[in-house]
Amino acid sequence: MDTFSLSIPILCVICFFVFLAGFVDAAAGGGGLISLPAYIATGMPAHFAYGCNKLSSACGTTLASARFFKNKAMDVQTALLAAAGSFLGSGVAARIVLLLDDQILKRIVIIFLPIAAIVIFLNRGYGAENLSHQLSKQRKILFALLIGLLIGFYDGMVGPGTGTFAIIAFSILMKYDLKTSSGNAKILNLASNYASLITYALNGKVLWMIAIPAAACNVLGSYFGSGMALKKGASFIRPMILVVMILLLIKIVSDVVL
Repeated sequence: MDTFSLSIPILCVICFFVFLAGFVDAAAGGGGLISLPAYIATGMPAHFAYGCNKLSSACGTTLASARFFKNKAMDVQTALLAAAGSFLGSGVAARIVLLLDDQILKRIVIIFLPIAAIVIFLNRGYGAENLSHQLSKQRKILFALLIGLLIGFYDGMVGPGTGTFAIIAFSILMKYDLKTSSGNAKILNLASNYASLITYALNGKVLWMIAIPAAACNVLGSYFGSGMALKKGASFIRPMILVVMILLLIKIVSDVVL
């Protein structure tokens, strides 16, 4: 299926969910658990859903990355090395996605989203202090590239939970504190988003009339979510992710099975 169109009311529904995804992602993480299923639940072919989701994710991540860079909350060298690996891994995975059947992609979402959700909800933060100086320069380079390659591949193949997985990897394997791990993860995620987006765009799998307004809503949601996180904390938002994700997954499962 090479064409797809939505009514204005359905487009508004998508924009709302993508706004919500940006909001919760900035406040608590895991926004992709909402946005990707939201696209698919409309009946949009999975390849187009992946492409549109990457545009909105890339825009939101760009804003977040700029904030972390401005506040010097990252190890620039490590972040760039991880971004290089991530760009490669995500680009390869996106090419594989284009070869897969639409129903297979929907089943991948059904399988992996609950796993990503469990990791995100069980994550209580890692890295109380920055001990990355304990690693040799060679090991830091190797770990940064490996983390970027593997998590970038996951982002290109599935997507949701990428930022959380990256934070955990930087904290546990490279001994960064949570703040620096988060900054590194944003740059990694930024590279993987754009690698996938370029692949989908070049293959005509981004519906720009849908993706652009949705991306604007994602950025707006990220802006307000950041403020809410400062006032209420992530625990206020996490239950919202769970409820919305369950409802959207039920819709996708029913579409695949029935």
